[in-house]
Amino acid sequence: MLRRVSKPANKWHQIRNHRLFAPVTSLIIFITFLVFVSGRVRQQPGSITDPPNQKRYSYSSSVELHPTVEYRSGTDIIWQIPKSPKAVLFLAHGCNGRAMNFWDKSPECPKCVGLPEERLITLHALSHKFAVVAISSVGECWSLGEERNVVKETIRWWVQKHKLDTLPLTALGASSGGYFVSALAMDMKFNSIVTMIAEGVFHRFKIPDAYPPTLFVHMPKDSSRLQLVRKNLESLRQKGVDVAEIECMEFPLTPNLLSDRIPEVNASVSVHLFELFRKNGIIDERGYMVKDGRATRWKDALKDEKVPSLVQNDLFHHIQEELNLAYAYHEMTSLQMDQILDWFESHMK
Repeated sequence: MLRRVSKPANKWHQIRNHRLFAPVTSLIIFITFLVFVSGRVRQQPGSITDPPNQKRYSYSSSVELHPTVEYRSGTDIIWQIPKSPKAVLFLAHGCNGRAMNFWDKSPECPKCVGLPEERLITLHALSHKFAVVAISSVGECWSLGEERNVVKETIRWWVQKHKLDTLPLTALGASSGGYFVSALAMDMKFNSIVTMIAEGVFHRFKIPDAYPPTLFVHMPKDSSRLQLVRKNLESLRQKGVDVAEIECMEFPLTPNLLSDRIPEVNASVSVHLFELFRKNGIIDERGYMVKDGRATRWKDALKDEKVPSLVQNDLFHHIQEELNLAYAYHEMTSLQMDQILDWFESHMK
């Protein structure tokens, strides 16, 4: 659900993700079409459908990931600039993340990982003509002291170097990166920002009068964070900041979910894993995760199964991310990128 808080009468509407029940295949196809068109079709319990508001091809199929890797101030900077960019997007990863998660492994970036949600965020942004730059934190998580100044100067150096300093500047950070972006915006001019699965650090700093429009993308299943997000929404609103929120709800796995979202997983492996998860009680009869992906011993279920070594050895983190996302407690998400990019584009002037 996306809810704008500071200006109830404007164009932003509440968008809720519900479950869809369809007794026959033709009805499933028809209602799925309506979901894509309106985003408001209610889902009733009982069926296994695609993730809510998922648009597999909402970015241009012609967009490819070709990053450039640089090193500055003791860390790596990875970036990609589309033809005729209209804005700049700074991406901040969460704890234990790196800038290399946002691009696929390639000759340009042999150490890149291409985690499914991160790479999709990058593809969506590039498709919408955003120049994308990601920086790795020096430590396991972002710090809010000197590192903030280093990143601020690095971004300024990078946009000037590539003659992008006249373009709107936006930022998206998840978890630790969300806290970092919310702090970075205290003394760096952004047109708008997004804090994902993070309530921000507004209790630690005095909010400046010119604080940028802020969109909170969060998962209400985390009830403690939900309360903090709502508290900070109100604090920013009282300061006159344009604020909104997107609530990300759980959704059921489908047999093709993993192959749809992870390029290295083929359809047969995806179906096999889906059945394996169901057989071992990792998902229920409707396809919903029984527990958070991190608390599920799903890897143990592969030990006695003939699952390709590609999955066993290289893609655990990719699969784990999608299981976490389906449970919708605390995970990076690209499912709402169309709404996020609309938010950025509505604050470019």
